[in-house]
Amino acid sequence: MRIFSGIRPTGELHIGNYLGAIKQWLALQKRAECIFCIVDLHAITTPYEPKELQKNIKKLFIAYLAAGLNPKKSIFFIQSQIKEHSELAWLLGTITPLGELKRMTQFKEKAKKHPEYINVGLLNYPLLMASDILIYNTDLVPVGKDQQQHVELSRLIARKFNNTFGKVFKEPKVFLAKSGAKIMSLTEPTKKMSKTDNPNSSIDLFDKAEDIRKKIMVATTDSEKIIKYDALRKPGISNLLTIYSCFSNKPIKEIEKEFKNIGYRIFKEKLSQLLIEKLEIFRKKEKEFKNKTAEIEKILKQGEKRAQIIASATMKKVKEKMGLSK
Repeated sequence: MRIFSGIRPTGELHIGNYLGAIKQWLALQKRAECIFCIVDLHAITTPYEPKELQKNIKKLFIAYLAAGLNPKKSIFFIQSQIKEHSELAWLLGTITPLGELKRMTQFKEKAKKHPEYINVGLLNYPLLMASDILIYNTDLVPVGKDQQQHVELSRLIARKFNNTFGKVFKEPKVFLAKSGAKIMSLTEPTKKMSKTDNPNSSIDLFDKAEDIRKKIMVATTDSEKIIKYDALRKPGISNLLTIYSCFSNKPIKEIEKEFKNIGYRIFKEKLSQLLIEKLEIFRKKEKEFKNKTAEIEKILKQGEKRAQIIASATMKKVKEKMGLSK
């Protein structure tokens, strides 16, 4: 069984990324062939600072390692270093209906958020993601709920290609976390936690203890002071309960019972302490890897070579089926 997934290098990795993706990767790398990518081509579809991109790539890969991902068990590489990703995305674009891309929820959301930055790359984002997945004959794609629609589109594109030109691609299946697949913003709990929003809206994986405590204590809740999960009526406290459950490995019902008739302040203090303790190991490992530039480059180069072999073989088959090879 082969796994593929990736994260955009657009800033600090937050607990939503960890719970929705990396935590699942850690379990999957024990029982499957895993390919984990740093998707820098996806990162440039929204406003970014070119001078910061390479720093963010290195920072993200350090986060992968600090979180426990193992180069001896998985393949790691930078997306733009494998040209076949872009090449396949173009070819898939010739069989993908424009309407399918326009209906993608993420395109609509990002276009609304960055009206001055609506570009063809943003519209074609799902095509590149489909290319990322399909070029490695992926079986499972561990993602957050916000990316589920893109994986379903990848399945549709794979099926259409196979029916049109002949069997090349597997139809990948989405792999969602049982809980914590979508962690919401601390300041606007009806929106997904994001690296690019208000700094107080997310808990970064390497946040200092005082920053974690500050962000949790000012997190949006409601005026009822009742610690009960209700995503529609009480999105703020429901999000905090989800975070508490994920990091404590306790069912939400048990947490509700534990904090019955106790105010939000005490609950937030307990959650802050829990996060400080659980994230301490990540902060320590980050410091260890920061000065290992040569080792990091070696791991990425080795991963690139392994990924290149698989991608090249797939592209050869694709071109043959489409009548493009000599």
